[in-house]
Amino acid sequence: MAFTQLSIETAGAIAAPKSTTSSETDIWSIFRALRDARSLFGLRPGHIHTLQAMLSFLKPGHGETVFASNNSICQRVGGIDERTLRRHINRFVELGFIKRNDSSNRKRYRVRSSGGECISYGLSLAPLLQRASELLTLAQEIEHNRRDQIFVRKQILTKLAHLEEQYPENPFIQRVRKALRRKLSLPEYRALLAAADEECRRLSTAADTPETVILPVNDGQTVRHQSRSVKVKKDLEGAQDVETFEPRLLTTVCDQATSFTTSELRSWLDIESHARTLAPMMGIHPETFEKAKNAIGARKASCAIFIILQLGKRIRDFGAYFHSITLGQRQDQFDPASLIRRLSKAETRAT
Repeated sequence: MAFTQLSIETAGAIAAPKSTTSSETDIWSIFRALRDARSLFGLRPGHIHTLQAMLSFLKPGHGETVFASNNSICQRVGGIDERTLRRHINRFVELGFIKRNDSSNRKRYRVRSSGGECISYGLSLAPLLQRASELLTLAQEIEHNRRDQIFVRKQILTKLAHLEEQYPENPFIQRVRKALRRKLSLPEYRALLAAADEECRRLSTAADTPETVILPVNDGQTVRHQSRSVKVKKDLEGAQDVETFEPRLLTTVCDQATSFTTSELRSWLDIESHARTLAPMMGIHPETFEKAKNAIGARKASCAIFIILQLGKRIRDFGAYFHSITLGQRQDQFDPASLIRRLSKAETRAT
C-alpha cells in the first residue's frame, strides 16, 4: 500500500508488458471515489475493506492483476472467512469492477514466453481502473451534494436562531429542529429553508404597525365617545411620551382592555397589574412580559398590552407583535404616545 500510482494496461488474460500503456492513474483516488459512492452500487463497508486489501497486493509495474490466494486476502482483510470473500468478489464481478482470468487449475500466477509475451491468471482490476472517470465524477457530485446540504442546513439554523430570539414561543421552531434530527436530502433541506423564510416574512408582516385603524363601534357607544372626545384630545396634546401620560388617558382610549375589569384603573400600578392578567389571555407568556418590563419599563410594557388588545384583529399574532415592539427589532420604534394619538383619531373618525 506504499505506492500511489499504477500504470493502466489493456484488460485481458494475455497482455504485453509494454505494448499498451495509458496515463498514470492514482489508484487510491479511484478507490476513495468508489468508497464514497458505494451506496449507489449497493456496496457495504465489508466490500470496500476487501477491495482495499486486494489493491494492497498490486505492485507498480506488475500490472493490475491480483495473484494472492484467497487465504492471503482473507488475512489482510482482517480474518474474514473465505465464503464471505467469495461473495464480495462475486459482487465486484457483477458490477463490472473485477474480471476473473482463471487458469486450468484455478491457481493465480503469471507466465512469460521467450518473446516477452505475458499471460496473467488471477483477479484483474483493470475494469475498475478503466471506470476511473465515472467514479471520480460520481464522488465529486456526492461531495458537492454533501457540502450543499451543510450550507443549507447552516442557513436554516441561522434563521431558527433569529426566530428564537424574536419569537421564542413559536411552535414552528421546535417542529423544524425535530426534523433536523434526521438525515435529510438536499431537496428536503431546501424545503425547510423555504418554510423558515416564509415564517420570517409572516411574522415580520404580522408585527408591522398598521397605518390606519378603524375601530368598530355601535350606537350605544357613540354618545359616550362624543362626550369624552374633547377631554381626550386635550390630554393627548399635552402628552408627548408615556412618562407624561395620565392613566385615565390610556384607559379611555383603550377601552377594550378596560372592559375586562370590574374595578376602575386609577394608577399605573393598577394598569400594570391588569396588563399582567391580560397577557396570558392574549398568548403572551408571563416571563415575556417580565422581560419586556425590564427592557423598556413597566409603563411602556403595560401600554403595549392595552394597545395590542385595542388593535384587535389588525394583528395576526399578539405574542409575536408584543415581542417585536418590546424586545425585538422594533423596540426603539415603539412609541405608545404616537399610537394612542393614532387610535384616538381613528376612534373620532368612526364616531
